[in-house]
Parts: sequence; C-alpha cells; structure tokens
Amino acid sequence: MRVILELVRILLIFGLGGAIISTVLIAIYKSIGVNMDQYGWLGSVAILILLFVWYRNKLQFSGWYTGKGKEKLPKKVSQVLILCSLLLLVSPPLLSLSI
Repeated sequence: MRVILELVRILLIFGLGGAIISTVLIAIYKSIGVNMDQYGWLGSVAILILLFVWYRNKLQFSGWYTGKGKEKLPKKVSQVLILCSLLLLVSPPLLSLSI
C-alpha cells in the first residue's frame, strides 16, 4: 500500500507541480515574446529535470516508501542535470531572438 501511495505522490508532484510551474513559465515566455510553438517544450523539459533532481535528492526521503534503493543522486550528476536544465530554461528566449 505504501508503494501505491508513493506512486500517487510522485504523479502529483510531477503532474500538478510540473503543470503549475510550466504555466508560470509559459506566461513569462509569452510576456517577453518567445515563439511558444517552436521552443515552448524546452522549458517544460527543464522543469521536469529540475523536479526529478529535487525528488531524488530531497523528496524521496520524506515519503511513504521505506524500502531499498533510496539514495541521493551523485553530486556531479545533480550538478550536470541542473546545469542542463538551466540551459534549457534560457534557450527559448535566445532562440526566439535569432529568428
């Protein structure tokens, strides 16, 4: 039962949390004139990567699941994923300027 509760928790974090943050990001992109048809998905991928890192490094330790396999991402992996996510967040406005 705990595994099912944790899966529902993960779906809510990624589904609802990702949707809310994406809505805010889309509003910001639209206000600065980013072409959302071509480059809007880059911001959504960046948000999912950030949520994944946050879950693996913090949130998994506060949930219902108490089984094996709960460990943080290695520091270098976290840094690389966060850097890639930041590059993805910055790229839509820069790519829209070039067109």
